[in-house]
Amino acid sequence: METQQSKTMKEDTKTKDEGASVDAELAKAIMSRCVHPSVLGAETWEGYLFSDLEIRIKESTDLYGAVLWPSAMVLCYFLETNRDKHNLMDKNVIELGAGTGLVSIVSSLLGAKVTSTDLPDVLGNLQYNILRNTKGRCKYIPLVTELIWGPDVEKRFPCDTHCFDYIMAADVVYAHPYLEQLMDTFDHLCQENTQILWAMRFRLDPENSFVDRFRQRFNLEELYDLPSLSIKLYRAWRRDTRT
Repeated sequence: METQQSKTMKEDTKTKDEGASVDAELAKAIMSRCVHPSVLGAETWEGYLFSDLEIRIKESTDLYGAVLWPSAMVLCYFLETNRDKHNLMDKNVIELGAGTGLVSIVSSLLGAKVTSTDLPDVLGNLQYNILRNTKGRCKYIPLVTELIWGPDVEKRFPCDTHCFDYIMAADVVYAHPYLEQLMDTFDHLCQENTQILWAMRFRLDPENSFVDRFRQRFNLEELYDLPSLSIKLYRAWRRDTRT
């Protein structure tokens, strides 16, 4: 006779198997959006399919921030497939650590007014990718601008004149020395009705501890958990009181 314990173990195994299957299928669907050029030309680029358009991204391998990481694809896939819940048309969006610009480009293709930010040495490649993929395609051409996390954000984006509906972030949390400044930047930009959509790849302990500290300031909902990619996607909104 089968015991309750063995039944529970079987149910747990079945749940894990089903979860792994969902993860594998979703990860496959996301990564399939990357396409490679059929003919090699003078310029090297990576292709991505979103909003029924081919997006060509130029990377700069000598700059860590100018390489496209899978977290950006996860966030873009979510934006495209959840337009009913997160309609970006005419919404004010800011992306932190935009890198190669894929999230900013897809947000713009979905109708958003995008402010795309990163460090000064990344902006040239970011501007190039954004203009190449949004000009003549979008209602609003994204604004590309420098943003150094921390005190600079209050001067660049004062709360009384800048209100964002969404803050986008993909793979901005890793073992760099500016996690507190990043937290303060989220805190400043996230107003009462702002939503944060944040994809991150878990590598080392700093990522886990950042999430724990993030929960102290923001409500956090897990949208995707993709163990095969070591990536999670979150939606966040601020708690009732500012820190």
